[in-house]
Amino acid sequence: MKYLVTGGAGYVGSVVAQHLLEAGHEVVVLDNLSTGFREGVPAGAAFIEGDIRDAAKWLDSSFDGVLHFAAFSQVGESVVKPEKYWENNVGGTMALLGAMREAGVRRLVFSSTAATYGEPEEVPIVESAPTRPTNPYGASKLAVDFMITSEANAHGLGAVSLRYFNVAGAYGKQGERHDPESHLIPLVLQVAQGRREAINVFGDDYPTPDGTCVRDYIHVADLAEAHLLAIKAATAGEHLICNLGNGEGFSVRQVIETVRKVTGHPIPEVVAPRRGGDPATLVASAATAREKLGWNPSRADLAGIVADAWEFAQTISAAREQ
Repeated sequence: MKYLVTGGAGYVGSVVAQHLLEAGHEVVVLDNLSTGFREGVPAGAAFIEGDIRDAAKWLDSSFDGVLHFAAFSQVGESVVKPEKYWENNVGGTMALLGAMREAGVRRLVFSSTAATYGEPEEVPIVESAPTRPTNPYGASKLAVDFMITSEANAHGLGAVSLRYFNVAGAYGKQGERHDPESHLIPLVLQVAQGRREAINVFGDDYPTPDGTCVRDYIHVADLAEAHLLAIKAATAGEHLICNLGNGEGFSVRQVIETVRKVTGHPIPEVVAPRRGGDPATLVASAATAREKLGWNPSRADLAGIVADAWEFAQTISAAREQ
């Protein structure tokens, strides 16, 4: 099988591209490198430096499907620059869907997000929960989900949207290196490396066991395996939406303590005011992914996730120093 991976030079896209290659598929990565890294593209994948809005230049009937990761994903930035998110995440995907339609490529896996739900009424969160995103990033991803449903109904696209919760860890040569970094585990690891003085804890008065926010962490390799199952499960004329998570939450302070144990470094904390729009608890129900995709995450141990991320962070730091 031959697949186009948009955004395949980024964190999740590059790991999925690697898994596709290991499964024996032909992979073409399309990425404009605005947030991705050329060295993140796995060996064995063809690489096109370009924009998804121009996907029609490269997409043809030789492709069996598209795995779509090309999106801006900084929540804070989306609030101050919403137009950037509507233009790229929504406008770019609309162009991609048009290119797929013209080329006769009828299978799609879309990288969606738990941010489509906003403040949940109940946890664990199921796919039928109300979708009320609290920022333009989440709203842009929800808009794409609506577009995909319309494309499936009108033109026979077979699609699966995977709504991630907190992705972490590393796989091979691929791991997190966002700029700027906004994810908790790599930020805490930066403290362990001496790259920042302390980690900010945004609120310690939430209605959780230790007062800090609780999140569902999923290993990026488990996430990648879900994508391979999803592209096989994509059925013409249907749009399936699945949450991806472990169904277990870890608090901010549990993450920090785990980093202390894994790295052996002290991690100073600074309690800061709550951030607007941060729900107390976000934990997924992945029952649909288990039932429809046959997906069962096997790397749920937080210490293992942190250890993989720590090894990758040290590798990247050593490369910078050379």
